[in-house]
Amino acid sequence: MEMMKGMNYMKKKIGFIGLGIMGKPMSKNLIKAGHDLYVYDIVKTAVDEVAASGANACESILEVTKNCDTIITMLPNSPQVKEVVMGIGGIIENAVKGTLVVDMSSIAPLASKECEAALKETGMRMIDAPVSGGEPKAIDGTLSIMCGGEQADFDEAKPLFEIMGGSSVLTGDIGSGNMTKLANQIIVAVNIAAMGEALTLAVKAGVKPELVFNAIRGGLAGSTVLDAKVPMVLERNFRPGFKIDLHIKDLKNVVETANELKSPIFLTTQVLQMMQVLSNDGEGGNDHGGIARFYEKLANIEIS
Repeated sequence: MEMMKGMNYMKKKIGFIGLGIMGKPMSKNLIKAGHDLYVYDIVKTAVDEVAASGANACESILEVTKNCDTIITMLPNSPQVKEVVMGIGGIIENAVKGTLVVDMSSIAPLASKECEAALKETGMRMIDAPVSGGEPKAIDGTLSIMCGGEQADFDEAKPLFEIMGGSSVLTGDIGSGNMTKLANQIIVAVNIAAMGEALTLAVKAGVKPELVFNAIRGGLAGSTVLDAKVPMVLERNFRPGFKIDLHIKDLKNVVETANELKSPIFLTTQVLQMMQVLSNDGEGGNDHGGIARFYEKLANIEIS
């Protein structure tokens, strides 16, 4: 019988902390592959849902750490990761020497380095492994996973990445994964903004945006971003695969990192401001394809 995607011959006990939009389907894919999951989240209903799929529900981080030698975290931002790793009742307080912490959150690279240094002092290991692809790719297990850390630790985690993702690449030392994710988020955000600007112009000129999309998608202007987001905008579907507010968080991490490195980010700051306007208008919970709405409002048109 053909072995399931990414499954080891030996069942592995894995801790999973953070069961939000992304963490929930990622954890369920690990369960489907046959691994024994111990899950924790501050939202009990999320824990109950994943437990209904076969996970072991935990009431504390301690309960996760005492059962697992690999712990995956999937949390909103740097403060939450630092709290789970270094805070009261966190992973370090309940440290088991040799444990591998795989942080798949999208956070500031310097925060990854800070967490890794603290874990190392207790004999634990860490890699940062943020993802790209949003909820749809988390559900079907085809995320792009960008990793930073030691080669041996990456190799150890790779069978798990093969379950949750379509690709996983070690990009350098700790923090490199999140630096790569920031680069990814710049390109995605600017692509969506350019899409909105271009299709708004087409509508103002009386050209159907769907025909523009079909004409350009096979050429140099075509991209995975266009293929994913144009149909959603045309259908007026802004149900979040990745929320505008979460993309704002990522671009703020870009700004913080760029300021520290003295690197210019003209386009990023402009798109960040567009997103913040939309968030202030109550659209922060919409899919980031809704950046196109910024142009629609200014031009008083609808891309449809």
